[in-house]
Amino acid sequence: MRRLIRWMDQAWCPEYQQNWDDLIFRERVLAVLTAESVVLDLGAGRGLVKQMNFRGLARKVCGVDLDRRVVDNPLLDEGRVADAGVIPYEDCKFDIVFPDNVLEHLESPLHVFREVARVLRPGGVFLFKTPNKWHYMPTIARLTPHWFHRYVNRLRGRSDVDTFPTRYGANTKGTVIRLAGEANFEVEQLERIEGRPEYLRMNGLTYVLGAAYERVVNSSKVLAPFRILLVGTLRKAPW
Repeated sequence: MRRLIRWMDQAWCPEYQQNWDDLIFRERVLAVLTAESVVLDLGAGRGLVKQMNFRGLARKVCGVDLDRRVVDNPLLDEGRVADAGVIPYEDCKFDIVFPDNVLEHLESPLHVFREVARVLRPGGVFLFKTPNKWHYMPTIARLTPHWFHRYVNRLRGRSDVDTFPTRYGANTKGTVIRLAGEANFEVEQLERIEGRPEYLRMNGLTYVLGAAYERVVNSSKVLAPFRILLVGTLRKAPW
């Protein structure tokens, strides 16, 4: 089966690498990162996503997470255990804050957006990548219990301890625009992207269905709300 999936990857989706979504997000961060940037990885965890390694490219890389393993995260210069709603840093500390697949877990998105605005310097950038609420994967996730999410992630090679409850309270373009306005952010870019069907690469049949879905939702801007990724660039007002 693995051989078939690899063949389908090469034949149907040759432009996509492993963790292609994180590679896209890395490019968005690098586009605003400088050698003098002080950055915060919001929800850094234990450093599972190697594409989020910006050590040596910025002046300082900090991270926060409820997972106590964040203090030993090798991608950070400094890791602190904390909730995203109570970021343990002073006002106007960071040039960039970037959560990678975190917004879907937030209980109080507006509170977190305002907390991010607090720790960003005037003109600082808030970048995020998160699942788009109306894609089939988040739709199924909202309709199924957490044990099922763990089961699916085990099939995909992800451990139970790294599978967290999802809420999807900040996961549509319209919701992000509203939250940004209420938290004093300007929306610079919001992208909705569909690529290789990662959640359906389990067997040949599911891959066919996922690849067909990708072709359909990428065929028209009208269908953009049904693509998997929501990637945003928000900027704190300069005053």
